[in-house]
Amino acid sequence: MTLTAITHAHVVPIEAEPFDGTVLLEDGRITGLGPDLEIPAEAEVVDAEGGWLLPGFIDAHVHLGVWEEGEGWAGQDTNEMTDPVMAAARAIDAINPVEVGFDDAIIGGITAVNVNPGSGNPIGGLAVAIRTHGRVVDEMVLRSPSGLKAALGENPKRVYGERKQTPSTRLGVALTIRQAFAKARAWSAKPADERDADLVSEALTRVLEREIPWRQHSHRADDIATALRLAEEFGYELVLDHGTESYLIADRIAAAGVPVLYGPLIVSRSKVEVRHRTPKAPGLLTAAGVKVSIITDHPVVPIEFLVDQAALAVKHGMAPADALQAITLNPAEVLGVADRLGSLAEGKEADLVLWEGDPLDVRNRTLRVWQAGREVMHRDAAGDPVIAER
Repeated sequence: MTLTAITHAHVVPIEAEPFDGTVLLEDGRITGLGPDLEIPAEAEVVDAEGGWLLPGFIDAHVHLGVWEEGEGWAGQDTNEMTDPVMAAARAIDAINPVEVGFDDAIIGGITAVNVNPGSGNPIGGLAVAIRTHGRVVDEMVLRSPSGLKAALGENPKRVYGERKQTPSTRLGVALTIRQAFAKARAWSAKPADERDADLVSEALTRVLEREIPWRQHSHRADDIATALRLAEEFGYELVLDHGTESYLIADRIAAAGVPVLYGPLIVSRSKVEVRHRTPKAPGLLTAAGVKVSIITDHPVVPIEFLVDQAALAVKHGMAPADALQAITLNPAEVLGVADRLGSLAEGKEADLVLWEGDPLDVRNRTLRVWQAGREVMHRDAAGDPVIAER
């Protein structure tokens, strides 16, 4: 049994009011927390010295490990753009867990991510939710698959339009998705012993049966409306990825109960679809009743700047508590792991980060990071981060 007491911390549980006190970790889980918690004699004591203790941050949309930084073509495994429908492709098969971005994530206080295939295809493949520290990806998995990635708008239209093949228009992209779902629906309606081996239809059936969500890359408001239309037509659980213009139809999104993973925020207006991006959007969406998560789309924005984006949203009107929830509990709920992660509560897994102070003040650094109760990062005497052996 391993028992750790983190004392003299300013604790921000996310689902409860902050307090000054102690959090007790036992065998990888939180077993107690409060301002006057009794500390067992056998516990290892970590004195937080007034630092802020929060749940590990979660980035629900990254390409970490499949789009390796500084590797060029050799580390680029984001899109299998050889067929518009790649529903059976799995991001987990291309993740390099020792890619440098994982260390950046840990140092930035991010303990869990959702790794997606890219948006070059109308249907890109299966995503996976993982922790950010581990030796092989199988040991890091939180949920696999955690969703099926799809894309509307410029990216698939450009990729296949340049080849003069379907889909080369927005209506062609939507048609491709509809045809794939229609085929999967017919396949799943057959008796099990009469189905042929069809990995694509099998993956799409998991969406149709609401076993996993449909992760819809969409930027423009008209593409978001198409995403809502398709979800209503086929009855699946929809998550909007990016949602650049989602604030323009926030009422419709809220009425549908669809969450938005907004971002990246710290980017230029690099293409037509994102010309109306605004850091006001997370606050506007939250005010309209939409569940918002903030994302980096790493490496589009380097993953360690997740909290900087949350701070930017606060600067432009989002409440600080909502911004912290947008990088903790909300993404945990979207990924289906909120019973384990996303807030500090008894029984949850001990993914915690100790900060120098309020993490929304971008001058403050992480001091220590735990995943499932194991310390995976601390700072040495010189203040440099030290990552634990994988």
